[in-house]
Amino acid sequence: MRRVPGFLVPAFLSLSTLAFGAAETAAAGTVDGLVIPGIGPPLAAAPAQPTQSGLGGGFIEFLLSGRTGGSLPAPQAAPAPAPAEPQVAAPPPGAPQVAALTPSAPDQVEAKPADEYLRREVDYSGSERPGTIVIDTPNKFLFLVLPHGRAIRYGVGVGRPGFEWSGVKTITRKAEWPDWTPPPQMMLRRPDLPSHMDGGPDNPLGARALYLGSSMYRIHGTNDPATIGQNVSSGCIRMMNEDVIDLYDRVRVGVKVIVI
Repeated sequence: MRRVPGFLVPAFLSLSTLAFGAAETAAAGTVDGLVIPGIGPPLAAAPAQPTQSGLGGGFIEFLLSGRTGGSLPAPQAAPAPAPAEPQVAAPPPGAPQVAALTPSAPDQVEAKPADEYLRREVDYSGSERPGTIVIDTPNKFLFLVLPHGRAIRYGVGVGRPGFEWSGVKTITRKAEWPDWTPPPQMMLRRPDLPSHMDGGPDNPLGARALYLGSSMYRIHGTNDPATIGQNVSSGCIRMMNEDVIDLYDRVRVGVKVIVI
């Protein structure tokens, strides 16, 4: 007999015999549902083949090295690097520069008037001659009378309470992108206004102006289309810029304007 700590090994039983038996036992893992000491329960298949130590594993490896495992730990994968910030290629030389599109805040989106104030051709039963302009102040419409009982109807903004008026005028002058000089009476009411403003998209007279007689009143465009259909002005008749351009191109100096 040879003594091995904790076990008696017959002399005729060689290490190779033990190694052979241990290897068979390790391959089985269990016998009739019993767990073999030093082997442990069967493990689920690993995605990669483990690396063997070369000592047979199990009981024999425990006797020779004091270790119970026959497999070396699988290498740990290095953590994936953080994704890099996306790189935007610079435009080629001479390419046009395009501004980034940034969503507008809700109060920066240009408002439009209600559908009823959009330009359209309608039936007209009035007695005015074709070419006459009729402004219906209470309903906020301007009609350009056409032949055969038809008219082009435009939505307009009119004088606020205290600044309404009615009468008959004629167009005495036409201007594209007119300058604006507030009259003295308006400057007294609104000292914050500029004394003069050159024509352009920011000018409150808009894209076109039709001057009415010798009065301070005009039919003109606006830089605030949300005011169409409202009582907002100091007596002038406001139109959307696309509408006042359309009317400007259809009428001439001397056309009659009836305000009711």
